[in-house]
Amino acid sequence: MTRTSEPPTPAPRTDRTVRRSPRSRKSRWSRWASDTGWRHLVAVLVLVFSLIPIVYVVSAAFNPNGTLSTTNLLPDSFSLNNFRRLFTEENIPFAHWFANSLVIALPAAFISIFISSLAAYAFSRFRFTGRRPMLLFLLLIQMFPAFLAVVALYLIFGGIGEYYPVAGLNTRLGLMLVYMGGALGVSTWLMKGFFDTIPKELDEAATIDGASHAQIFFGMILPLAAPIIAISGILAFVGTINDFILASLFLTDREQMTLAVGLKTLVAENAPASYFGVFAAGALLTSVLTVTVFMSLQRYIVSGLTGGAVKG
Repeated sequence: MTRTSEPPTPAPRTDRTVRRSPRSRKSRWSRWASDTGWRHLVAVLVLVFSLIPIVYVVSAAFNPNGTLSTTNLLPDSFSLNNFRRLFTEENIPFAHWFANSLVIALPAAFISIFISSLAAYAFSRFRFTGRRPMLLFLLLIQMFPAFLAVVALYLIFGGIGEYYPVAGLNTRLGLMLVYMGGALGVSTWLMKGFFDTIPKELDEAATIDGASHAQIFFGMILPLAAPIIAISGILAFVGTINDFILASLFLTDREQMTLAVGLKTLVAENAPASYFGVFAAGALLTSVLTVTVFMSLQRYIVSGLTGGAVKG
């Protein structure tokens, strides 16, 4: 007796197109708006708020007339007249001001980072008397704004200038020394935190192989600490080249001025409205240098900041 197989019963057909009621659509929209939508709105508002000044400066830099009254957020025409005036007019030594800024900012950033790395290595690897009070003292100094020391710095370097005129007021060397001291505290703390994340077993292994502390520091620690060195250098360089308060106080001679002080003096000595385009063009060229430094060291920024924040 043979058993006949019955054909399988077909599954009931379901309609794939499910109609959503207006109420479900509204609830889905309200959930998106409450969870994610307001974040998008805040991000767009912050982006617009941040871009409007930049767009206005770019518009003023390429404005053919170069005056404040004719500058709009979206210019009608473009011209390189303001950039040409920066490099051709005799009363605008833009190239000299730019060179002064680099001569002050680059050595100050390099020397301060080098000294900070030495101090951070000592605080991270050695145990000595007064180590914790010194670290606490560095932290307390950073809590006070820098301009509180302006009067004291002015008097100190005024006295130094009487005996060593090359490092007193109205000298690039004197301002460089001020910038070097201001960047030591922050850089030392950042580097010390990063050095703590480097295993000490590496130092011990190198010591067993006969390496000295200098060989360990320059040959092993510094290459591993490249991210924090890069981010500390960026902070020191950008803070120095963009500074106006200390530079305007220390540098009064037109030939010694930095870019920020020179452009401000140019606008103050002449009609501010007529030199607004030139001022915007100079500020735009300065920002190009800063953005280039950031972009070239971008891959070190995140790892440097997060690595230095792991341990204190």
